[in-house]
Amino acid sequence: QVQLVESGGGLVQAGGSRRLSCAASGNILRINVMGWFRQVPGKQRELVAHIISGGNTNYADSVKGRFTISRDNAKNTVYLQMNSLKPEDTAVYYCNAAVAGLEYWGQGTQVTVSS
Repeated sequence: QVQLVESGGGLVQAGGSRRLSCAASGNILRINVMGWFRQVPGKQRELVAHIISGGNTNYADSVKGRFTISRDNAKNTVYLQMNSLKPEDTAVYYCNAAVAGLEYWGQGTQVTVSS
């Protein structure tokens, strides 16, 4: 079992920055991939970024150059630094962890970008 707790969401003006954190606990040594997804009402949850255990990262085209995912293994925490935020980035952001074919999700944190 893996537990994920997100924090850092809130209201930010367009062009601003925000950093999300995801603290993992439980069977964390077996985590292969951690990532961030987002979802708006009426749409499917979409991948924002992920980072694998070796450190390689992958980003959605819509956030490339603006968002950065990083991982602090000592703190068992994954971060999503979001810069140059746009109103279309408004969504609930979910942390995700993949462990031996299973997926775990956090409870989500709302990010609202005002124009």
